[in-house]
Amino acid sequence: MRPEPASRDTGSRTIVLIPARLAATRLPGKPLAVIAGEPMIVHVWRRAVESELGRVVVAAADPPIVEAVVRAGGEAVLVADDVPSGTDRIFRALERIDPARRYARIVNVQGDLPTLDPRDLARVVEPLDRLGVDIGTIAVATSDPEERARLNFVKAVVSFLPGDPTLGRALYFTRAPAPWGEGPVWHHIGIYAFTRAALERFCALPASPLELREKLEQLRALEAGMSIGVKLVESAPFGVDTPEDLARACRILGRPA
Repeated sequence: MRPEPASRDTGSRTIVLIPARLAATRLPGKPLAVIAGEPMIVHVWRRAVESELGRVVVAAADPPIVEAVVRAGGEAVLVADDVPSGTDRIFRALERIDPARRYARIVNVQGDLPTLDPRDLARVVEPLDRLGVDIGTIAVATSDPEERARLNFVKAVVSFLPGDPTLGRALYFTRAPAPWGEGPVWHHIGIYAFTRAALERFCALPASPLELREKLEQLRALEAGMSIGVKLVESAPFGVDTPEDLARACRILGRPA
């Protein structure tokens, strides 16, 4: 007998969706990579449940991912692997599991962030609540010159509120070292909270020129005139993309690879 999912419904109008697929160039099958005795996707699911944002569902491209999540007591839905992005995957999952349109806010959490702090995840909705933006996201301040220069280290250029240096509106996202001059840069963490209308609009838009140039999906929203709010948090989880990343995650979570 399968256990009842721990995150089926909490009464919240927010839902957390986690896209996951087995196909990956650098680390094939990574959602099922075992970390401290459990598949990586289960670790991410647990962190999302611990955030207490609301119902948590894994939007999976492959049946083995669904089976792993359900076996752990979670909830997952199978979405055909013919979508262009993880955002499109969660949108398709949302349409299937919520035809009555109960959920007003949708949080998109990448399935390769097993070290994510649930408290930081919970803060992703703050820009929606306090700024009234279309999309909320999170970032971490850093003054490390190596991180500033690294191309895979995406920077958010943010105009912060006069009375709150941890909350502001995104002006741009880039792989370049920006903004220029003395002071920190803000490492963007690719977790998003959408209003339902914003997610629907975003998924209906074509890829934009700057999105294609920088290879950053969030620029599609900015080019279309949508607003993105940024909340600063204390720590940055890292994405598991390589065997070296997997070994690091195993060390952090308590068991060597």
